[in-house]
Amino acid sequence: MASIEQLTDRIAQAVATADPLPHVVKIDLKGAGFIHIDGSQVTNQDAPADLVVTVSLDDLVALGRRRLDPAMALMRRRLRMSDMALAMSMQSRIQALFAQAA
Repeated sequence: MASIEQLTDRIAQAVATADPLPHVVKIDLKGAGFIHIDGSQVTNQDAPADLVVTVSLDDLVALGRRRLDPAMALMRRRLRMSDMALAMSMQSRIQALFAQAA
């Protein structure tokens, strides 16, 4: 199992090699910490964001490895989005970040 520091490093590497996200995203790991993505900066701060994705550390890894279906995770409330319309517009970019984190 990857630690939050390892996941943060992997996401930072992915963000550094791709176009910056068009919106600020925070991943709330349900008590395990936060990953805050603002342009090309990735930190573990609990700072404001346009989109907050709430998911457990284990489920984030499962989503990235495609062992957990995002639609099923949403229906079972294992994955929550603060702004579903914004999340849908960024779906492929978010899935790519999850894959990098896994």
